[in-house]
Amino acid sequence: MARPDKAAAVAELTDLFRDSNAAVLTEYRGLTVAQLKKLRKALSGNATYAVVKNTLTAIAAKDAGLEGLDDALKGPSAIAFVSGDPVEAAKGLRDFAKANPALVIKGGVLDGRALTAADVTKLADLESREVLLAKAAGVFKASLYQAAYLFTAPAAQAARTVDALRLKLEESTEVAA
Repeated sequence: MARPDKAAAVAELTDLFRDSNAAVLTEYRGLTVAQLKKLRKALSGNATYAVVKNTLTAIAAKDAGLEGLDDALKGPSAIAFVSGDPVEAAKGLRDFAKANPALVIKGGVLDGRALTAADVTKLADLESREVLLAKAAGVFKASLYQAAYLFTAPAAQAARTVDALRLKLEESTEVAA
């Protein structure tokens, strides 16, 4: 029979899985408490970082409807539950792992789909949401500019043709006079 404290921990982890956009599993072996505090502070805007028990996490993941985490839940594990931009959280973890090689990214979940460590690295290499939206807006603006130019080009060409005819007529009347 499950103990009440373990049942509460599973319920809390299940809620965290359901409420987050993504989750990144890491191995924290070799990190000091000060380093973990620094990591939590670096992720504070986008994610919460918690040390978890593998068995309870596996049960919570199944309760939340997530599959494919069992392989990553080996050894000491901690999870970054992402509530903000998953790209920013992945970048934060990647940058911290570069500075502190003891942090190992093991995998994760994004929109219910399991991710490998390589997938998390690819996610970290993406540009932020704001940059991607700005690029899309630039593409739309360029398309609108091209359309406006296309619609105004015949009128502008007609105006130039009429002006050229006017100048030609003025020159011919000056020569005749």
